[in-house]
Amino acid sequence: MRVVLSVLFVCLIPFASTAEVLERIVAIVNNEIITQTDIDKYTSRLKNNGLTDDLLIPDDATKQSVLTDREKLLHKMIDERLIDSEIKRQNLQVPIERVEQEIRTIAKRNNVSREQLQSEITARGVSFSEYQDFLKTGLERQALIEKAVTSKIKLSEQDVLNHYAQTSKNASDQTYEYTLAHALFLKQKGGAEAARQRAELFLRRLKEENNFEKLAGEMSEDPNFEAGGLLGTFKTGEFIKELDLAARGLNTGEVSGVVETKTEFHVLKVLSKKLIPDPKFELEKEKIHQALYEQAYKRQLQSWLEQLRVDAFIRINQK
Repeated sequence: MRVVLSVLFVCLIPFASTAEVLERIVAIVNNEIITQTDIDKYTSRLKNNGLTDDLLIPDDATKQSVLTDREKLLHKMIDERLIDSEIKRQNLQVPIERVEQEIRTIAKRNNVSREQLQSEITARGVSFSEYQDFLKTGLERQALIEKAVTSKIKLSEQDVLNHYAQTSKNASDQTYEYTLAHALFLKQKGGAEAARQRAELFLRRLKEENNFEKLAGEMSEDPNFEAGGLLGTFKTGEFIKELDLAARGLNTGEVSGVVETKTEFHVLKVLSKKLIPDPKFELEKEKIHQALYEQAYKRQLQSWLEQLRVDAFIRINQK
């Protein structure tokens, strides 16, 4: 971000020898200015619940932090100017028909007619044309943010399930479904120690060759061997305890160490692993999804705004 600190006044110099200061420019953002009057009006709208954009001031906590910190307030205004500059650059324009549709939607949501909504707006000291302009700007900002931010957020149900498993007090009781491949080494072929050594040799070769399926085909001693060493798909508790515990600690694509059971040694590979929903999760998943989405949105929005600042010309004028 190119930030230049300076003092800049807009003065009108009449025929008299003294200069009268009419306005102070607080910041320049690309080709737009932010004046002290702009800041005063913005502050007044925040204090009096006037027309402010929920995209950048989403809640009362944000509003209060901005009102008590002049630097935060100025940066919020700079962010608005950056977004509006990007809207102009991309020529994103919302037609008046779309604005009118939004007005009808707002009226319906509040169970009033369009005329009643208009009366309510003007009673608050806001002209209806100003309200229309506010809605138009808001819709254009939404369209830009949808394109640059929201469309980049990918949140699957599995992401929500994983978060639930990591944060739930009952995480250890969660049920997983695994698809596993394995290489099997039988103790009856030369004894337990020899079988263990063959399993360890398999792991050493796997580290060098990185091809589980090929090595399983060459070295596994499974009498019912299937291509790639496929063992099958199981839920937690449905297969041998030692294998269940080993698989629980692995993610998709990972390989276990040597796992010993009563009659054999295994090396496991998790081909897929997913958490099976439980009733408690079903009750909480919408809440979790919303929380994760909000976190992702804030991160993505801030990252995008930071890039806009880097690419912009911004000059903040000292008092």
